[in-house]
Amino acid sequence: MNNPGSTDELSDTGSRLTPYISPTGTGISPRPSRWAIPVIALAQLMVTLDNSIVNIALPSAQADLGFSDGQRAWIVTSYALAFGSLLMLGGRLSDIIGRRRSFLIGVTGFAVASVLGGLAPNFPILVLSRALQGVFGALLAPAALSLLTVMFPSGRQRARAFGIFAAIAISGSAVGMLLGGVLTEYLNWRWCMYVNAGFAAVAFVGAFAALPSPGPVERPRLDIPGTVLVAGGSFCLVFGLSIAETSGWASGRVIAPLIAGILLLTAFFLVQRNVASPLLPLRVILDRARGGALVTAFIAVISLFSATLFLTYMLQQQYGFSPLMTGLAFLPMVLTSMAAATAVPSLLLDRLGQRTLTVNGLLIAAGALYWLSFLTEDSTYFGGILTPLLLLGIGLGTSVSTSINRATSRTLPEDAGPASAAINAVQQIGGSIGLALLASIAATVTESSGSVTDGYGAAFFTAGLIFIATAAVVAILIPGHRNLPQ
Repeated sequence: MNNPGSTDELSDTGSRLTPYISPTGTGISPRPSRWAIPVIALAQLMVTLDNSIVNIALPSAQADLGFSDGQRAWIVTSYALAFGSLLMLGGRLSDIIGRRRSFLIGVTGFAVASVLGGLAPNFPILVLSRALQGVFGALLAPAALSLLTVMFPSGRQRARAFGIFAAIAISGSAVGMLLGGVLTEYLNWRWCMYVNAGFAAVAFVGAFAALPSPGPVERPRLDIPGTVLVAGGSFCLVFGLSIAETSGWASGRVIAPLIAGILLLTAFFLVQRNVASPLLPLRVILDRARGGALVTAFIAVISLFSATLFLTYMLQQQYGFSPLMTGLAFLPMVLTSMAAATAVPSLLLDRLGQRTLTVNGLLIAAGALYWLSFLTEDSTYFGGILTPLLLLGIGLGTSVSTSINRATSRTLPEDAGPASAAINAVQQIGGSIGLALLASIAATVTESSGSVTDGYGAAFFTAGLIFIATAAVVAILIPGHRNLPQ
């Protein structure tokens, strides 16, 4: 197997790459191009903002193509099902066919699927394009993260790289709303799909210039039973969660796939213990610090949905914001999350350690959500929303960037793909759980009180409690010593 930082994995791509001694002591590696982080960040942004930009475009697309309200959910669900069920396979494929090759295939396929969606003459083609976006996104996202993992094995440059990556994961939905608002208002909904082709073209060219080409390496074998089990289990779980709000948690249509998903994923973990080349080596998730990081990423996305989705509804339905103004309203959170994600870990992770940064970030985010839970019909943006959004960005930027950094640090080279896929998978499943759980809470409270803001407030409050509970778990799970690898 190739070692992290070896010349097999990171071959010289030009004179701009100068050799340096790998911090892991495994040999000489080329120093990554300064453009590597922007190229990977751009591709990740394309994947991250896609759902929110499509949500902005949905009303116009529905009016244009004439599909029903019931069918509308499949525009979102088709992407989530394909993306969530294929992430672990995508992570392993990046090790088998090469990370840069996976990145390039993922970028190209995502762009083609997006253009197909923009050209869609009817509802079935639009759903197909969204499913294809999910397929290629499941290849692209793990490849992007695993490239960062092997190119930046340690040090402040790693903290900065993963800070930027985390900031995109946090703020991508808000950026998507802003961009979707601009494109829908001044062009039309189809440009919300076409825009990905522009991102992809820049990322594709940049990948050839900035991302290293791997030399010949020993490729792991594909775990077919594990692939089938994790794909089927993830599909069932995401499907059950996606219809829970509309069908009801007690419905057999919801319970059956959820149970099937849990059983299939349980079987998957049992199989991983006994195969020679597991799809997800259990050492990746059984490490205490890495396990705590995955828990943090999982829970953070659950609660992040309450801030972005429900606050979006409130701004537009209760306070009369346009889609464009809604996107602008989230810019303070985008800016503080980017600042915190890039600055805090690089300055403080080595001094304070993973546990301290993660716990404090979660508690700051919990306080912001608790603040938002007091919003009423008479609240104003500057009086009741701006400050908690700033705090939420700081809290999430600190905790999520630290977690993504740690979840992929010091992994074996053959584990880079699975570890990257795991962080994406827990975020995808966490997002599905957050949407289903918090939407159900909001609907129940709204029905009993007759006030929409009461329902959203309950969702914010619940999300804050989840953050507090997670902080307690992380404080117990993650070792408290400092000088953890950056």
